Amino acid sequence: MDDKIKFNIEYPIHASPQLLYQYISTPSGLSEWFSDNVNSRGELFTFIWDDSEEQAKLLNKKSGERVKFRWLEDEEDDQTYYFEIRIQVDEITKDVSLMVTDFAEEDEVDEAKMLWDNQISSLKHVLGSV
Repeated sequence: MDDKIKFNIEYPIHASPQLLYQYISTPSGLSEWFSDNVNSRGELFTFIWDDSEEQAKLLNKKSGERVKFRWLEDEEDDQTYYFEIRIQVDEITKDVSLMVTDFAEEDEVDEAKMLWDNQISSLKHVLGSV
């Protein structure tokens, strides 16, 4: 398997970090924008889209700040890939941004970024911050 390439994207968002954290860290919050439905049992999250589902392990989270997941499929292949959603607040302006870190195959990076663009756009709609 080819090595995946790490990429980062920043999304300015008009919402409080506390509210944002609920949407990135809880099954009910994630099911509002990330996938059709999300179930969790401890550290194991099941993301459901139409007729497919993927499982991810919650690697770590810091309250009000970030969540980091690894798809089980990557874990089974002994890969160290993950995706992280981090809330960043500018010290001076207090502007809030979501920082997304993810990995994709070299020829799929643009596609992966577009997918995140769509997901974050859905999140902004849910938050009313469009």
